[in-house]
Amino acid sequence: MREINGGEVFDPEEVPRAVSAVGMDLVTEGFEQPPHTHRKAQLILAARGLITCEVAKGLWMVPPQCALWIPGGMEHSVRAVGEVELYVLFVDPKIAPELPTECCTVSISPLLRELVIGVANLPTLYDRDGPPGRLIHTMLDELQVAPVEHLHLPMPTDTRLRKIADALDADPSDRATIGEWAQRVAMSERTLFRLILRETGMSFGRWRQQFQILVALERLAAGDAVQAVAFDLGYESASSFITMFKKALGQPPGRYIASRHTPTAAAPTGATKNSPARHIPQAGPSIAIVPNGGARICEGRTE
Repeated sequence: MREINGGEVFDPEEVPRAVSAVGMDLVTEGFEQPPHTHRKAQLILAARGLITCEVAKGLWMVPPQCALWIPGGMEHSVRAVGEVELYVLFVDPKIAPELPTECCTVSISPLLRELVIGVANLPTLYDRDGPPGRLIHTMLDELQVAPVEHLHLPMPTDTRLRKIADALDADPSDRATIGEWAQRVAMSERTLFRLILRETGMSFGRWRQQFQILVALERLAAGDAVQAVAFDLGYESASSFITMFKKALGQPPGRYIASRHTPTAAAPTGATKNSPARHIPQAGPSIAIVPNGGARICEGRTE
């Protein structure tokens, strides 16, 4: 593991390489990073814990063993829930023009996961023409063919629709019909139907279901029981919630979460909830996000 002087700030724009990466391990209740942008594209890989990002008028969920691809220049904010192990990759758009030009959540294969970790463990000024450079090109090839997961919630910009979104966020168990919501925001049911379809590309029922899936994933990743999550989302039974979840994501919630918790490096002895973040032994320096979109690298701990 590379030794980094305490207080050094990692700024991806200052690294004279087309691709750079860092790893972070947080034993904490999570963190929030305010809106910011990077010139370089960014891949946020969640190896453990749950990451949510608000990007381009949408909310993106990044459960364990998935990653979020954010093209360069897009403003985004980041929030992490639970014990978090993540890797952040920065890619100059010139080196991989075939990668997506829109945000997307991608499923990470075991091979791609190890490639990203390997890149995060490279020296900052790695040999571009040697094995490190070939490793990076292999990783980019794998990333290009990674399957896309449907974990995106389009967020409307119309103030009336945002009022509905805010109300659902405050009370996810609200099962009001589209007609009842139309009355609450003073418009006809037909107008509401057309407006939400135009702004989100989804029917009201589909958009609300996607919202509930993202809420459920956040709660389940934090360790809440399936039955408790189901009732808090307004379902009359856990079985009806499980049926909805399985239809949307292909697996029942328990199996979906379990399949995304592969063994990772154990937390340092004595690390407990709310203790400071620690290094990821196999991934080089740990980082702490700072408000300008960079990251503070600290020796032995993240501040």
